Amino acid sequence: MINYSESERLYHIDVAPGEVGRYVLLPGDPKRCEKIAAYFENPVKVADHREYVTYTGMLDGERVSVCSTGIGGPSASIALEELTMCGADTFIRVGTAGGIDLDVTAGDIVIANGAIRMDGTSKEYAPLEWPAVSDFALTAELVAAAEELGFRSHVGVVQCKDAFYGQHKPAELPNSTELLRKWEAWKRLGCKASEMESATLFTVGAYLHVRVGAVLFIMSNQERLKAGLPNEIEHDTDKAIRTAVSAIRRMIRRDRGKDRAQ
Repeated sequence: MINYSESERLYHIDVAPGEVGRYVLLPGDPKRCEKIAAYFENPVKVADHREYVTYTGMLDGERVSVCSTGIGGPSASIALEELTMCGADTFIRVGTAGGIDLDVTAGDIVIANGAIRMDGTSKEYAPLEWPAVSDFALTAELVAAAEELGFRSHVGVVQCKDAFYGQHKPAELPNSTELLRKWEAWKRLGCKASEMESATLFTVGAYLHVRVGAVLFIMSNQERLKAGLPNEIEHDTDKAIRTAVSAIRRMIRRDRGKDRAQ
């Protein structure tokens, strides 16, 4: 068991307790942190170590932070563990994904209410029978935020994997039979999109008893391309960022209402 003093900086994220807010946005890309922090009041960079870049600022009178997680479940689980040690308890993954369902088009956002656990990290936290699901209240606020902002959005299950190229060239890999068979199953079940972190974050969040949600910007949809449907490639993640920031504002109001009612 690793124990830290109240003032010690955490080994991987290089953040000490008290340097992050209760509410944290989690992009994968470190370069996205500055863009997200621009939505905060008086943001300050508090750490830049390995794949973890952290800014802290204010939203509606509450301290909030953004911390990148890098690519995939292993580094995402480390960020979630160490940010929780620092006092955070509410997290929104703000990421990118590729669409699977034909109705999901580039430029849309997907709000994940559950994730297929094809990652390896979550298996070290929970048996596969345990479902990777998002926090209900946080997901409801993400849905409401997207609607208020007028963004085309979808709510549903996403597929999480560890191998990026297992999605994009499965037929070339030694495990092609299993990869192709499962991909077809996800399509038939109505899976919305494919990405690399939500299953880990939802599962580790359940273990840590913290709230985790996810909003994903759809860059493209390879299934639409296969079907001969329009499939532009989009790169601007601002819709997902604005949805997440708005949802955090809503959670702040919700939490304050609960506190007044107690």
